[in-house]
Amino acid sequence: MRIFAAGQADLATYNLGIRLVRNAGYDRKGIVAAGENLPETETQGKILIVYFSWGGNTRGIAQEIQRQTGADIFEITLIHLYSTDYETVLMEAQEDQHNQARPEIENHIPNMDEYDIILLGYPNWWASIPMPVATFLEEYDFTGKTIIPFCSHGGGRFGQSLTAIAKLAPEATMGEGLSVTIPAVPIFRKM
Repeated sequence: MRIFAAGQADLATYNLGIRLVRNAGYDRKGIVAAGENLPETETQGKILIVYFSWGGNTRGIAQEIQRQTGADIFEITLIHLYSTDYETVLMEAQEDQHNQARPEIENHIPNMDEYDIILLGYPNWWASIPMPVATFLEEYDFTGKTIIPFCSHGGGRFGQSLTAIAKLAPEATMGEGLSVTIPAVPIFRKM
């Protein structure tokens, strides 16, 4: 199975649903087609799910994608954690964005060159990516890779996050993303 988001003209203004397709393949231009209609080389790309999650919502989405696809999964974790208090983390995240901080990541991917497709998950923080995601994007060479973003949000959808990703990984191809609206009561618990 492969994951893709339903197509639309303007990613910044629509919520997307998740749609799993059995026997489908994903090409490098963000197009999903029946597996038998794709060249053999395009159905063989190795997929890695990479995500940053503060409260567990994005983690839950990433784990569900992993469960349904069998793709490898990697959580971006920090050496110095953000506060566990929601109001405090909002201030910390805003300050990090203002300062263009690059929080130090605790773990690293030793074999990033093996992956062709990166499903990149994050919460929408202040209409963009969290700064740990910026740290991650600057750490690796994404030349020739496809990044497919997915974000959790309370109504801001992708905000400016797609632009931020494109600036930090200019040699990557950006696939169609998935934005997931999280209700006021979190749907996944922090683990």
